[in-house]
Amino acid sequence: MFMPVGTMGSIKGITTKQLEALDCHVILGNTYHLGSRPGAELLEKAGGLHKFMAWDRGLLTDSGGFQMVSLLKLANITEEGVEFENPHDSKKMMLTPEMSIGLQNAIGADIMMQLDDVVSSLTTGSRVEEAMWRSVRWLDRSISAHKRPTEQNLFPIVQGGLDERLRTLSANELVKRNAPGYAIGGLSGGEAKGSFWRMVTLSTDILPTNKPRYCMGVGYAEDLVVCSALGVDMYDCVFPTRTARFGNALVRTGSLALKQGKFRDDQDPIDKDCDCPTCKTYSRAYLHTTVTKDTTGCHLITIHNIAFQMRLMRDIRRAIIEDRFPMFIREFMQMRFGKTVPRWVVEALQSVGVDLTVANEKDGYVATAIDDDFQKTPNM
Repeated sequence: MFMPVGTMGSIKGITTKQLEALDCHVILGNTYHLGSRPGAELLEKAGGLHKFMAWDRGLLTDSGGFQMVSLLKLANITEEGVEFENPHDSKKMMLTPEMSIGLQNAIGADIMMQLDDVVSSLTTGSRVEEAMWRSVRWLDRSISAHKRPTEQNLFPIVQGGLDERLRTLSANELVKRNAPGYAIGGLSGGEAKGSFWRMVTLSTDILPTNKPRYCMGVGYAEDLVVCSALGVDMYDCVFPTRTARFGNALVRTGSLALKQGKFRDDQDPIDKDCDCPTCKTYSRAYLHTTVTKDTTGCHLITIHNIAFQMRLMRDIRRAIIEDRFPMFIREFMQMRFGKTVPRWVVEALQSVGVDLTVANEKDGYVATAIDDDFQKTPNM
């Protein structure tokens, strides 16, 4: 399942009815921003965020900790919580595990995330271990502060940076709490993809298979396919909607930069196989005239990109149910990359018994591993 990110309870340019029509079942909100505006008091008066935004499907809220550390000035982390400078009035504020849970209880999200001590995936040394153990202690405080455990699901977050020992300790500690689901955090922060997939699979090997495993901040199509093969169930990322605002439409071969001149006279839809409202109605040429110039183009490409993510996840789920996921992976990677595939993809899939470097008798496809983490276009 992929969850589009609606930071303040909305996805730019998209209504909740449009999200429903795109088969979206859960969206993600930001606890810090929602707590600042419209605020917990107003949300409680409205009966929670579901009613406030007219959305009767699933909501997941993050804890607010990532924004405190990565986006705000003068963040100072202590055992009590995260002290930061409020960007609205520059006053010092403190976010504790108890405050984060209180805000999320007021928001009324179906899934809530614990406040964790967030460090960059590139950080090494004692700070990583300190943050991992503090996140475990903050989880226990979050569990104690949770006022609606039968209505809202609290997910802990596996931390430990790129250290296998710490990731293992973290995952094992969280499993002891018997949570309704688990998140894998602290990744997708600029680390090498080879390290990324190894931390994902280490985590999923420990976390229960009968509960959702959520890899935070993952949204590239090839990442979704690989991580699903490694045992992940849920994802979120700003990428599909953010890249739409720059005129980039997602397709199985990568993306189309529709502001480029080559699309000026192109009468095809973004994707002939896509049945979203944008692809059924508008040409690439029309979108070329509007992208980055007015909100219409951004709106239309956002609709398509969300539809793309939803369709990809449906295809993955259907292939798993029908016991043909390995063949789906091969077909997807052939279309996405062609003859050369990033080595991290090859090695990750080999770890679960799918070897792209060996020809399959059904399709004959074979790929060569390359050392680049990213490959923008297929090499046919």
